[in-house]
Amino acid sequence: MAIKTVGIVGCGLMGSGIAQVCAEAGYRVIVREVSDDLLKKGLGKIESFLAKGVERGKVTPERKAEIRDRLEGTTSLEKLSGADIVIEAVVENLDAKREVYQVLDRVCPPATIFASNTSSLSITEMAAVTKRADRFVGMHFFNPVPLMKLVEVVRSPLTSAEAFERAVEFARSLGKTPVRATDRTGFIVNRLLVPYLLDAIRALEEGVGSVVDIDEGMRLGCGHPMGPLTLLDFVGLDTTYYIADIMFDEFREKRFAPPPLLKRMVQAGLHGRKTGKGFYDYSQDPPKPVGGLV
Repeated sequence: MAIKTVGIVGCGLMGSGIAQVCAEAGYRVIVREVSDDLLKKGLGKIESFLAKGVERGKVTPERKAEIRDRLEGTTSLEKLSGADIVIEAVVENLDAKREVYQVLDRVCPPATIFASNTSSLSITEMAAVTKRADRFVGMHFFNPVPLMKLVEVVRSPLTSAEAFERAVEFARSLGKTPVRATDRTGFIVNRLLVPYLLDAIRALEEGVGSVVDIDEGMRLGCGHPMGPLTLLDFVGLDTTYYIADIMFDEFREKRFAPPPLLKRMVQAGLHGRKTGKGFYDYSQDPPKPVGGLV
């Protein structure tokens, strides 16, 4: 069965980005949020992104209108019953996701593929609350979704080969590069990235170098587009802490354990760019390192 209609659960930072790229690729998109206010905010992000594209001459006004016309918002999960694939992008909480899938499993036809945008939770555990574990995959997009090319397509032990390959081809149809991963906590990218980011924090804690020196060392010495502490601010220290906690709980290895400094910064509300301060103070241009962290 060809995928023509895409359902998106969640219209936040990730959900709105996924909805946008699906509409850009020619799919009819129905995106669901829990309230009209959140839905309006999410669709507003898409409108703003496309408007900037028009201003820069990258998108024509006609193309913008065409993309927007393919998007439909709702506050009802039942409205996703006509979707050929449903991508869930709600809060990174297993119970919240399971609750969504229990409703979707009742209202969607048996052929509908379910895909979670989780970055760290078990696909198998989510699929277990449905009657379609063979048509359940992970599709982990990266932020910002309209610009980042990668999608991790994740297969659980119960995912059928047919559903998995359809998800891979669907990701490719969005102009993304899919990589195949198995259902191991952290998948490919976070399995390798999170220990690196945590080690950068430990290096700062242990006085190996300053915030700037650690960032410049990895940026110029390894050719990374940004240093690890800058990247942590971009991703969100709270997000990294949450993912690291999940990974440590799974593997019980020190390399996945959140360092004390990360925990203190999250507790203090220093979450990075989203709060204005993390390892850097973003109230200044250019941002300057925050003093007194160690």
